Amino acid sequence: MIDQALLDRVQKQAWFHKYPRGWPFLLFIIASITTAVSVMAIERADRQTRRVELDRNLVEISSALERRVTENIALLRAGAALFGSQRDVSEEQFRAFAEDLQGKGNLYGSLGMGWAPLVSVEHLAELEVAQQDGGDFDWIVHPRPDVGQELVAPILYIEPQDQPNRDARAYDMFSDPVRRAAMQQAMKLGKPVASGKVHLVQDAGRTEAAGFLIYMPVVVGGGASRQVKGFVYSPFRAETFLNSASELYRADQIDVAIYDGAVAPENLLAERRAEGLTGPTMERRIDVGSHTWVVVISDRKVGLLSAASRITLFFGALTSLMVMAIARFITRRSAEDRRVLEWLQGQAAIRNSLTRELNHRVKNTLANVLSIAALTRRRATDIDEFTESLTARIRALSATHDLLSQSDWRHAGLGDVVRSELAPYMQGSEGHVEMSGPEIRLAPNDAMSLGLAIHELATNAAKYGALSRPEGRIHVHWHQIASDLAEVHWREEGGPPVAVPGKRGFGRDLIEKIVAHELKSDVQLEFLPAGVECRLRVPVRTSREFALRNDRRD
Repeated sequence: MIDQALLDRVQKQAWFHKYPRGWPFLLFIIASITTAVSVMAIERADRQTRRVELDRNLVEISSALERRVTENIALLRAGAALFGSQRDVSEEQFRAFAEDLQGKGNLYGSLGMGWAPLVSVEHLAELEVAQQDGGDFDWIVHPRPDVGQELVAPILYIEPQDQPNRDARAYDMFSDPVRRAAMQQAMKLGKPVASGKVHLVQDAGRTEAAGFLIYMPVVVGGGASRQVKGFVYSPFRAETFLNSASELYRADQIDVAIYDGAVAPENLLAERRAEGLTGPTMERRIDVGSHTWVVVISDRKVGLLSAASRITLFFGALTSLMVMAIARFITRRSAEDRRVLEWLQGQAAIRNSLTRELNHRVKNTLANVLSIAALTRRRATDIDEFTESLTARIRALSATHDLLSQSDWRHAGLGDVVRSELAPYMQGSEGHVEMSGPEIRLAPNDAMSLGLAIHELATNAAKYGALSRPEGRIHVHWHQIASDLAEVHWREEGGPPVAVPGKRGFGRDLIEKIVAHELKSDVQLEFLPAGVECRLRVPVRTSREFALRNDRRD
């Protein structure tokens, strides 16, 4: 017997087996959610760290830009001191001075240093004549002053004298509204002022290049006689200036953009892009020569997730899959154990049923044998007749038992029962018996009862009926008259004339009482002059109706 406590425990755990795939998947979901929450927490901390780092980078980059501007303003102040301390400064003097300060002219991100005198339009012709008399025959101010324009600020000197800077000579910067506004602001404040976004004369062939200039006014005199002599200035290509400032900070994974005054596409001066995905953005306003710039930086990262998040995600996913696999393994083992226990429980139930069935059938068989023996004894005249009759009837029971054993006592074919009982009378004379009918399966008890009836009819036919003469014939036909009922028709012909017996014999009692009782139907047994006829009705039950008996069956 299986331990009942074990069965009870398995029964209580039945809920665990209802969803053999669901529980591992649920554990996988829980582990995945835990991993996702961990990654989110790591990413949140990483964003905060990067934001702090980004703010530090913004301060560093802004300081680098302001430092470059301050360095250039210092050079411009030195140049203004030169022009303020001397009435006239020749081009050779300015060249030597600029080389001492800027070397090749590209120091601190500028394109050089220049001098632009502030001249009234009335004296413009004199300036042009003086330059042409000095040997610069192509020096003509351009563009020409507009009607009503009072002042011009043409570029007189510019160092170094590379080709772009030479092309800029004689350009009237006062003609451009942006440059003019910066120079007027410088005259008003008396200090260096940066212009807004302009397109440099040096970048005539680069239409998309943006630039700016820083003007340092040269003031002579004082009090009421104070006047601006001109401007020492430096032109800047914004992209070159930003690259120069980048030497002062280390932020390879940072996007930097400089806007003039406000953040807008048309105000973009220069930008540097890094590789990777765009992260958080920060901006800061800085003062560049009394002019406002907006510095915008964006963090760049290599992937969607940080290194720590990727590692966590990888091992989290691996752990989730392992948890699901282990849970699946445990669930399958548990389900297999449950199936084994259920199979053992079923086998135990089958053994119990087989035992009850065996007891029941042994009791029935013994009861039949006792009944047959008692009736045979009362009808027998001597011991030999008793022995012969009893042996034949027990053999009939045995034949039906053999048929049932071949099907493991599940069923027996109606035709097989009839053939097994008539087999002794068909050896060498099959023509004496005619059988026909469809295949019909009978329950074990019904088959044994039918076998006894056919045996008694055959025995009577052999002694007194159709089988006692060579010309005698027996016809056995069966058919199904309803879904749960079949009829067997026994008819004899060609035998001796039949008369109704004066007294009832054992065979007749067996057929009309015992068999009729077992089959739960009346038996029509007629002794006609032409031969005996018998109609038996046998129940036809489905397999589940005559399965092994349960506890409720007696």
